[in-house]
Amino acid sequence: MIAQNIIFPAQILRGPGVIAQLGEICAKAGERALVIGGHQALSATESTIREQLSSSGVTLVGCEWFGGQSSESNITRLAGCVETLGADVIIGVGGGKSLDTCKATGVAAHVPVITVPTIAATCAAVTPLTIRYHDDGHFRDLYPLSQAPHAVIIDSELLARAPLRWLAAGLGDTLAKWYEFRAIGEQHTHLSGIASASSANSRICYDLIATFGAEACKAARAGQSNAALEQVLDAIFMFAGLTSLMSSGAHAAAAHAIYEGFTVCDKTREFGHGLLVGFGNLCLLALENRSDEEMLEAIALAHACAVPLRLAEIADLNPEELDAIVQESVIAPDMQNMPGKVTPQALYQAIDRVTRLAGGYLAGQPAVV
Repeated sequence: MIAQNIIFPAQILRGPGVIAQLGEICAKAGERALVIGGHQALSATESTIREQLSSSGVTLVGCEWFGGQSSESNITRLAGCVETLGADVIIGVGGGKSLDTCKATGVAAHVPVITVPTIAATCAAVTPLTIRYHDDGHFRDLYPLSQAPHAVIIDSELLARAPLRWLAAGLGDTLAKWYEFRAIGEQHTHLSGIASASSANSRICYDLIATFGAEACKAARAGQSNAALEQVLDAIFMFAGLTSLMSSGAHAAAAHAIYEGFTVCDKTREFGHGLLVGFGNLCLLALENRSDEEMLEAIALAHACAVPLRLAEIADLNPEELDAIVQESVIAPDMQNMPGKVTPQALYQAIDRVTRLAGGYLAGQPAVV
């Protein structure tokens, strides 16, 4: 028998204006808070955080930039800051790399972490997992953590003000929960209860985005929250997080492997995790030899969610750069979870098929306003 170790966040709070409860939540976790985040995230939230902590009697001991990469050196540096400043709780703000850094720092420093995502680009705010990179931005590994965030504050008004591309990234990354789980899960006729729950949550992710994704993107374009955005945020954070938390073994496949391949190229490395995964979803379907009808359905959904459909929308790559991406993708750990061996030739053919089908689809579409 294999032991299960499922680590859930203590609290997930989602809704318009819920950052106004940060002080109360933080006061239950500690008395001396260190805020860590990206430059833009700190700028957008620092005044609110100061007011919240002051009103709740929590001392703000400092605000630190997370360092740009969720790397071991940044995690070690920030754990030293926690000790030096005498912080007993971390408030992490920003996107995936920032929050991943904060979560790992909390584990290293033995303090609880409260995550406040400022973009809805991944489920990183929820999961006890950090994607680690080298300092130069190259993918390093997946680093399981011994604790989940103490609390997650998902403020839909704050997230609606972020650029659309980051919501699109979250939609692309979350759609992968279903596409990849299906690709891997179809190898197994008998799923355990935990794996079945993960599969069900991944399907909920897909259904919510298929139903509400387009309207949520309209809200993001306008910078305003609406009911569709609320539903999509549940998919990106809660149901995607549950998919990962309850996944029995591997749950990522070709879409994430292709993202990992993109990290070897300077032109694509910082394009956006979920946007690259979103393109990888389409390549995954092609690698599975899905029908043109199913491919076009996925392309239409990706387009409605502002996910790139062709390499040209990501970067102008020369043959050597594309070959480096392909070669790295096929040897990436997540690609090994595919039912059969994926060769460079197969991936090239998949990319070509996606490009052809997407080009035909876009030729018949009106311009997006």
